[in-house]
Amino acid sequence: MTANGVLYILVFFLVLLALTKPLGLYMANLFEGKRTFLHPLLRPLERLVYRLTGVREDSEQRWTQYAASVIAFSLVGFLFVYIIQRLQGFLLLNPMGFSTGHAPGNATAMTPDLAFNTAVSFMTNTNWQSYGGETTLSYFVQMAALTVQNFVSAAAGIAVAIALIRGFARKQANSIGNFWVDLTRATVYVLLPLAFVFALFLCARGVPQTLKAYQKVTTIEGAAQTIAVGPVASQESIKMLGTNGGGFFNTNSAHPFENPTPLTNFTEILAILIISSGLTYTFGRMVGDTRQGWAVFAAMAFLFFAGVFICYPSEQAGNPQLARLGVATAATRTQPGGNMEGKEVRFGIASSALWATATTDASNGSVNSMHDSYTPLGGLIPMFNLQTDEVIFGGVGSGLYGILLYAIVGVFIAGLMVGRTPEYLGKKIEQKEVKMAMVAIIATAFVILVFTAMSMVARFAKNGYWNPPGPAIANLNNSGPHGLSEILYAYSSGAENNGSAFAGINVNTPWYNLTLGLAMLIGRFGFILPALAIAGSLAAKKKVPTTNGTLPTHGALFVGLLVGVIVVIGALTFFPALSLGPLVEHLVMREGRLFSSLLSVAPGFSPACAPMHRGAAWMLGIWS
Repeated sequence: MTANGVLYILVFFLVLLALTKPLGLYMANLFEGKRTFLHPLLRPLERLVYRLTGVREDSEQRWTQYAASVIAFSLVGFLFVYIIQRLQGFLLLNPMGFSTGHAPGNATAMTPDLAFNTAVSFMTNTNWQSYGGETTLSYFVQMAALTVQNFVSAAAGIAVAIALIRGFARKQANSIGNFWVDLTRATVYVLLPLAFVFALFLCARGVPQTLKAYQKVTTIEGAAQTIAVGPVASQESIKMLGTNGGGFFNTNSAHPFENPTPLTNFTEILAILIISSGLTYTFGRMVGDTRQGWAVFAAMAFLFFAGVFICYPSEQAGNPQLARLGVATAATRTQPGGNMEGKEVRFGIASSALWATATTDASNGSVNSMHDSYTPLGGLIPMFNLQTDEVIFGGVGSGLYGILLYAIVGVFIAGLMVGRTPEYLGKKIEQKEVKMAMVAIIATAFVILVFTAMSMVARFAKNGYWNPPGPAIANLNNSGPHGLSEILYAYSSGAENNGSAFAGINVNTPWYNLTLGLAMLIGRFGFILPALAIAGSLAAKKKVPTTNGTLPTHGALFVGLLVGVIVVIGALTFFPALSLGPLVEHLVMREGRLFSSLLSVAPGFSPACAPMHRGAAWMLGIWS
């Protein structure tokens, strides 16, 4: 690591810390129904939304009604996005003539399975992209479908987090708020003003915002080139603030039109975490003890630093095998300049490692460098961040309600150790809450491991040989442990609603589009529904007084317990799979061993490879 790189990361965190309380206090006042400084400007818009939709601002919902509203809203959003994609050839703002088929100039068809995957992806705040935006989607689809979902899917996550906070804060209540009111306030008062200001900043720094057709230019060499432009700044701003990540361009925030300068790079990373960080203070404020919010923030910060200071030195050291080629320093066995493969020179290693860590801490699938080109340990950190259910700040709302479910498991474990009924924030944690929390945690792990194993063993012949390669294996560009990592990362990203990828794999196939879509649905609602059930259960309970035997949940002991629960559950669940992927790749890299692309050959695939993939599936817990 370099001193400048470490200083860059520390300055970033200090700025994030400084913004946490002001934004968190603003959101606490907003969702408690208090007047904010933006009410004179935005209150008429809020009232107009209620009038048009028939929502009664003063009515509240039981947790079942709240959950039904979330599901109904999400279903309508899915259908809206799917239909618009399929009809884009007949709609306005399509200067490039993109359609649903293989029209001239179209690199990718918006097929039914791809449209399904994309609609699910943006509805669940995943924003996984199996297509190149600038070669596939019209301006209208980018704005009316994808950008709108960037707002409302993020707002839905905030609403669920606020509902769970009310479950802790209220006493003997049968309601947890109104989803439609929470959704509207999150959109109108939080996401819209922040995105508007941030979009103006990006425009000022050179990010395009236009409805003109792509520009045709002649290069210095005299060749013709088409430069893709479009309404980029408006989508870029909310994709960061809403922890969405879906980029206008295929190369995402590595593209100079999405992320042109080091200053935009710094502010975009900050935008990814700012709302999720602020919600920790909102939590403490609404439950009446800000120390509780800071304890949650401290647990997130510890895991954040642990990740970035493993990823960064791994990338700075690079590949030690280059020493054998005379490229690296033999004494230090490090690669001069570090591993710059797949990284933008204008950002460098420290900023790239920070981005990779921050986006996978949050449910933001944007990239400013290619994770597939990271060293094995450098790539392990983003993957493991996903597999902790993205509670290290996490997505807007989803990170908070995710870590609160882990807190419930943590106090339950502490209660078992001391022989007392566990309590958290004055509420007794009983069988129902623990079961719901474990259902959520198990659901995502189950989906990740099952779909990864299915991809490894799909179309496994009775005679024990691959003939031909399965639909997932056939689309790999790498064999050996890195190939497994690519598949494992894809389903981790989908199930955890992140959207980033190792990218050395062709996922625009019916197999991946459908299975990843299912993984996104289960990952999203497998957490939301248990969280709302817990909110309803806690809201109905009375507060119990604090005694000498009550575990303090605002100090270092609880922070350590919470971090330990998150890491141990993730390690125990995914260690076998990670051992077969990035960990073994790290060991064989140090030995200088390489893997040929056996997985991408035509039918006649080598039978010798079958035991390896059958063994991988067995280690994942599927093959017996």
